[in-house]
Amino acid sequence: MAVPMLELAPQNASVKDQILQGLSAIIDRSSFVLGENVKGLEAELAEYSGARYAVGMSSGTDALLIALMALDIKHGDEVILPSFTFFATAGVVSRLGATPVFIDIDPETFNITGALVEAAITPRTKAIIPVHLFGQLAEMPAIMAVADRHGIPVLEDACQSLGAKGWGRSAGQFGQMTGCSFYPTKNLGAFGDAGMTLIKDDEKLAAKVRRLRVHGMEPVYVHHEIGMNGRIDEFQGLVLRAKLPMLEGWHEGRRRHAQWYIERLGAIAPDEMALPLEKIPEGRHIYNQFTVRVKAGRRDALMAHLRGLGIGCAIYYPIGLHEQPCFEYLGYKKGQLAESELAAAEVLSLPVYPEMTPAMREEVAQGLLGFFGKK
Repeated sequence: MAVPMLELAPQNASVKDQILQGLSAIIDRSSFVLGENVKGLEAELAEYSGARYAVGMSSGTDALLIALMALDIKHGDEVILPSFTFFATAGVVSRLGATPVFIDIDPETFNITGALVEAAITPRTKAIIPVHLFGQLAEMPAIMAVADRHGIPVLEDACQSLGAKGWGRSAGQFGQMTGCSFYPTKNLGAFGDAGMTLIKDDEKLAAKVRRLRVHGMEPVYVHHEIGMNGRIDEFQGLVLRAKLPMLEGWHEGRRRHAQWYIERLGAIAPDEMALPLEKIPEGRHIYNQFTVRVKAGRRDALMAHLRGLGIGCAIYYPIGLHEQPCFEYLGYKKGQLAESELAAAEVLSLPVYPEMTPAMREEVAQGLLGFFGKK
C-alpha cells in the first residue's frame, strides 16, 4: 500500500461545496480584497487563538515581516531566533537590514529555551523569535521571563503551531505578536498562500499592523509609515473560514495517529530511533509533523527504505540556517550550534495527517519495524 507523506484532496473535498457556493457569492459581489470573509476570519481566529486582534496577511512570511516592521526593527538591530527552522524566520530579519542571531535548540523538542536566549542577548538585541516547531510550543514562560527582564519584545513564530498549547495558554497568548501560516500543508491550510499576524492585546500595535499591510495607509492615500502590500485575499478568507470549524478535529486526528505510532513503535530502541517527546506542562502538541531522530548515517538509509515501499517521508530541515550560503557573512563555524547540526543530520518526518486510515498507519509502522529488525 502506498502511503503519501501528505494527501490534501480528502480534506479539501470536505469543504468543496461550501467554498464553491461562497466563491459564487464573492464573484457576484465582486469584492475580492479585505471583504466580509477576511473580517470574519480575523474575528474568528482572534477568538480561536485567544489573542485580542488578528490581521490577515498574504503569507506566513509576510505575517512575520510586518510584525517586525511594526516593532521598528531596522539596520543594525539584532534578532534572536533558532537556526533549526524554516528559512522565512531568518529571511524576514535580513530583509529589514537587521542581523539574525542564531541560537541552538533543546534536542528533545527542537525548540529554543530561555537559557539559550539569555546567553545570546546583547545591547543590540531588539526582538526574540521563538519558533514553535513541528506543532509544539517552545519554553515560553522562561523565554518571556528573560524578555521581560531585558525589555525585549517577543514575536512568536506559530506558522506550524496554531492551536498548540502549554502552561494553560495557546500559541499567540505569550509574545506581543505571533505570525501564522496557512500554506496548504499546514494543519489549517488555504488554497494557496495566506497568513495571519496575531496581536496579543495592544490596540495601537494592531492598528499599525493593519496600516503596514496596505502601504502604511490610513485613511485612503494618507501614509503614516512605509508599508507593503501584504493583505490576504478574500477568497483565502472564505477557504479558511470553511475549514476553521474542523481544525480541532483535525488536530485530534493527528494526535491520535501520533500516540498510536508511539505505542506501536515502542519495540525500536531510542538509540536507534527516537520518537517525538511531549514535555510541555498542560501541553498539546498538534503534530504538523511527526518527526523522529535516526542516527546520522542510518537516516538516509531508512528514508530510502521507506520510499522503496511507497511510504512518504521528508527531512525538515537538512541544513541549519547558520550553515546556509546566504548567511556565511555572519561567520558561524561548524560545531558552534551542535544540537542544530545534529538534528539536521538525524530528523525524518513521517505521515501523520488526520485522514490516514489504520491500514496506512500500520504500513508505515511495518516499514519502520522491518528496517530495524523488529516485529
